[in-house]
Amino acid sequence: MAVEKMKLMKISGDLADLSRVSAKLCESECFHADAAGKYISSSMGFVPFVEENPYETRLARLQETAQSAGFQLEFLNDSKEDAAVGDEDAAYLDEVAQKVLHLLTQRSSLLEQKSTCQSGIEKYSHFKGLDLDLGLISQCEFVKVRFGHMPKEGMEKLHTVFQDNPYVWFVPCSKDDTDYWGAYFAPVDRLNEIDGIFAFLLFEPFDVPGAAGTVDEIIAEFERSISIIDTQLAALDGDIRALWEAEQEHCNRLYSNLIYQNSLYALRSFALHNDKYFVFVGFVPASQASELQEQMQKIEGVSLEVSDAPKDGKTAVPVKLKKMPKVFGAFIEPYRYYVDMYGTPAYNDIDITAFVAVTYTVLFGMMFGDLGQGFVLMLAGALMWKLKKMELGKILIPCGAASMVFGFVFGSVFGYEEMLDPVYRALGMNGKPISVMDSINTVLLVAIAIGVGLMILAMLLNIYACIKRRQFGEAIFSQNGVVGLLMYLAGVNFASGFMGGPAPLSNGTCGIILAVTAALLMFKEIPIGIIDKRPDWKPSSITDFVLQNVFELLEYVLSYLSNTVSFLRVGAFVLVHAGMMMVVFSLAGESENIFVVILGNVLVIALEGLLTGIQALRLEYYEMFSRFYEGGGTAYKPIRLQKEKDA
Repeated sequence: MAVEKMKLMKISGDLADLSRVSAKLCESECFHADAAGKYISSSMGFVPFVEENPYETRLARLQETAQSAGFQLEFLNDSKEDAAVGDEDAAYLDEVAQKVLHLLTQRSSLLEQKSTCQSGIEKYSHFKGLDLDLGLISQCEFVKVRFGHMPKEGMEKLHTVFQDNPYVWFVPCSKDDTDYWGAYFAPVDRLNEIDGIFAFLLFEPFDVPGAAGTVDEIIAEFERSISIIDTQLAALDGDIRALWEAEQEHCNRLYSNLIYQNSLYALRSFALHNDKYFVFVGFVPASQASELQEQMQKIEGVSLEVSDAPKDGKTAVPVKLKKMPKVFGAFIEPYRYYVDMYGTPAYNDIDITAFVAVTYTVLFGMMFGDLGQGFVLMLAGALMWKLKKMELGKILIPCGAASMVFGFVFGSVFGYEEMLDPVYRALGMNGKPISVMDSINTVLLVAIAIGVGLMILAMLLNIYACIKRRQFGEAIFSQNGVVGLLMYLAGVNFASGFMGGPAPLSNGTCGIILAVTAALLMFKEIPIGIIDKRPDWKPSSITDFVLQNVFELLEYVLSYLSNTVSFLRVGAFVLVHAGMMMVVFSLAGESENIFVVILGNVLVIALEGLLTGIQALRLEYYEMFSRFYEGGGTAYKPIRLQKEKDA
């Protein structure tokens, strides 16, 4: 994907035409408004609009009323800028809100009564075995009753320790896994003594509301009350539906007009005005600038000034990414999620989504190489997106496919290492291309080679980005520019030759390149400052300048080394994956207990899938992004009608 070119558009006109111009800009849905005060001098007498938006409160009230009653408001596209919202509409909104509030208050009261009845049933159901009139029991003058529950251990003590006490009388009504539920009766003159005994037995009193009749009769009465309440609730729900059917058209019309007028006022907050004129300033994609310009010119008295977006790096030009063909977009677009987490690209920067899509997918697939587990991961990603619309699900689909490819290379299917042998023989191969546990050194060296390649690519991207930003000094002399790239290549050549690997350049040549590039990096701020015309390139103190840059040079060298070595984690995770599956089959035993194998695969997919995803993302952010990508751009958000889907 590439960043679309933007045009800076200044629109001015008679104050009387402000609403018409605002409406056209909102309807165009391509005008990214910016504060006009950034571009218009205050000495020209223009001031911002400070009047309060009269539609925001009404819109919020209508949405709140609709949401509380379960109404689904709908935006009508035929609303016009001249569809004012006056006092009559405000009075209508108050009337509808009052009707809804009245019905909802009744409904809330009924639901509270129903909840009380349900709570009563729940409480009394524990004491169904007590065939006594609770009303009469509560009126006893010389005997008191306590309802509650105690643990089964307490019941055992009751039958042993206190079995000879004639005043300890507990009537069990029901029981669950841990407790007995029931009631005990005690004479009034011995109430404290009996309460103490049952407290010792860990009896917990239970508050039972007062009522007349037996427990079964009380529960039946509650159930009858719930039935009546349900009937009343159904009638109220019908009244609410009838209210909405009667008021739906008017409410949607009012809602649409409020949305429209509120959007116009939101746009107005970006403008400047004086007694006669107004000024809007904003950005429009170059592909839509001509169409919008034609629309504005149809309004008599409106003047436009269209120019290229500033490239000074100081103006926050919004970024709109060009759409890719569907074939590539289906693969690349999901990774915009990761790029946005790091930061939106600046207008004069490069879009790296395609780079992330390819590198992340390959790194993930290599670290999680298993044909069967990759298929499960791909299926899980598809379900996550299909059912939950999770952005991460769309990323897991290509990652799972890459895992399947590398699983075929490693010869692993749910950890079974020989399952693909017949396939290899059918293809004319002696066996799997790479046996992970027999090629540990090769796997680690390949991981380092991948790291070297991606580091070089990252620095090349930085050079290209700097040239695009017209920062030629940075492109040549920075640690991630041409000089830094030459130092890194010389270092890689020297290290490869030292370890017995390929080394196209001699050590003497490498030494000369390293010495020259090190000197250039030490003093890089001077040529960069001169070429890129930076005002502060002259060092204030030569001693401080040299000392500071010596330490910075050391930091650059260490970062080259640490970033490259960090890619060892790719090879390490390849080995870890194979090792974890070996553990699973060891636990499964010689008989290969299928339950253990399945459970082990589930754990590996969940645990290692998470860790692999995090580690691959870490390599993107810290080892690569830090060398060529700044982020910090402003996303393109054109002013448009605020159609609230969740109203």
